[in-house]
Amino acid sequence: MGVIKVYQSFRTQVTPDRMFKALILDSHNICPQLMFSSIESIQFLQGNGKPGTIKQLNFTQASPFTYVKHRIDAIDEEKHMCRYTFIEGDALMDKLDQIIYEVKFEPYGFQGCVCNITSEYYAKENVEIKEQDIEHGKDRAVGMYEVVEAYLLAHPRAYT
Repeated sequence: MGVIKVYQSFRTQVTPDRMFKALILDSHNICPQLMFSSIESIQFLQGNGKPGTIKQLNFTQASPFTYVKHRIDAIDEEKHMCRYTFIEGDALMDKLDQIIYEVKFEPYGFQGCVCNITSEYYAKENVEIKEQDIEHGKDRAVGMYEVVEAYLLAHPRAYT
């Protein structure tokens, strides 16, 4: 089983606390509202947001995927960090056993933060993963963060 590790980092003009609250703690509410053309819903299948929780993200018909289930492995509200694993769904493209994400929001400047995302793509046995296979997922992840950042900038009292 091969593993590809990808690092992404970008800056926002929103505090780590607000980004973490919106994108991690309240993703099931805010993401379907803001990204209604691609995300239909996010459901809790098990748990309440703590480690061990399993959520299912359901995509709209306009998306190339139907759904993905992910498990929260670790969450630290004080350090603005979350680690979760995609465990099932067509977003794994029949090529991956799982994708593990670690997201950290770290202070940057006076009112901003740096979003650091580490993604580990675990290929199924005898399957080779190419960079182009994961480009779409990387772009979607950053796009989600940018949409939420724009919302938070337009609504400075949200998630305070």
